Amino acid sequence: MLAFLGKRFLSLIFTMLAVSALVFAAFEFTPGQVARKVLGPFATQDQVDQLTERMGLNRPVYERYWEWLTNTASGNLGTSTLYKTEVNNIIWDRLGNTLILAAVAFAIIVVASIFFGIAAGMREGSKLDRAISVASIVTTSVPEFASGVFLASIFVIWLGVLPGTSPLESSGQWSIAAQLVLPVSVMVLYDLGYVVRMVRASMVEVMTKPYIRTAILKGLSFRQVILKHALRNAMIAPFTVILLQINYLITGVVVVEAVFAYPGFGRMLLEAALAQDIATVEAASLFAVFVTVTTQIVGDLGYMYLNPRIRFA
Repeated sequence: MLAFLGKRFLSLIFTMLAVSALVFAAFEFTPGQVARKVLGPFATQDQVDQLTERMGLNRPVYERYWEWLTNTASGNLGTSTLYKTEVNNIIWDRLGNTLILAAVAFAIIVVASIFFGIAAGMREGSKLDRAISVASIVTTSVPEFASGVFLASIFVIWLGVLPGTSPLESSGQWSIAAQLVLPVSVMVLYDLGYVVRMVRASMVEVMTKPYIRTAILKGLSFRQVILKHALRNAMIAPFTVILLQINYLITGVVVVEAVFAYPGFGRMLLEAALAQDIATVEAASLFAVFVTVTTQIVGDLGYMYLNPRIRFA
C-alpha cells in the first residue's frame, strides 16, 4: 500500500510540473502582449515596453519559469495582472464558491444516480428501464449552455420564480439558495445521465451472476437480494466513475459559471486565460491537476477496498 501511494505521489508531482511547464510555454506563443492587455489598446509602445520591463517579461522564459516555480513552492503564487492583486487573494475565494456549487450538485448526482441506476438495472428491458435510459441519453446530449438557456427561459423569463444570474450577493431580491438553483440544475442534468448509465450497466451485469440466482432460489426476498448481494457488487465499477465527476464539478464548470455570471473557479480561469494572466492560470492549472490525480488515487483505493480480488493481488 505504501509503495502504491509513493508511486502515485511521485506521479502527481511529475504531472504538475509537466502541466505547469506546458502552460508557461503556451503563453509564450499566444498572440498579443501581456503588458498591452494590461494597459489597454490606447497605450503607447513606450508605455508597453516600460511595463514589460518592470514585470520582467523581457527575460528568457526559463528564468521566469524557475522564479515562478521557486515562489510557488514557498506558497507565493504571484500577482494577478488581471485582478491587480495577489493570486492567493483571488483563487481561494473563487474556489470556495465553486466548492459550494460542486458539493450540492455532487450530493444530488450521487443519490439520484444510484437510485435511478439501480431501479433501471433491476429489471432490464422493462418500461422503467427504457424510460430512464432514454432520459439519461437526452439530458447528457444537451450542452450545458443550451440547458442553461432553456431553464432560464422557463423559470426566469416565463415564470419569474428564479434569478437569471448568480452573483452570490444576499443584499438583493434573491437569496443565496435561490441563486444556486439554476447552476446546480444544469450541472446535475448534464452529468447525471452519464453516471446513471454506468450504475445501470453494472447492475444489469450483477443481476445475471450465479450468486444472485442462488440467493433467489434460497428463498430470499427480492429486496434482500438487492440490498445484501447485488448493491455492493454493483457499486464497484461506478464508484470510480462517481469520484471522477468531482474533477468536472470543480474545474470543468466554466460554461455554467459564465452563463449565470457565477463568481467561481472556472469563470476565473476563463477570464485569466483571455487576459493572458499567467500567474492565475498557472495556479489554477496546478490545482486542477491536483484534484484530478487525487480523485484517481482515492478511486483506486476505494476500488481496492470494494473488490477483495484486487486488494489481495
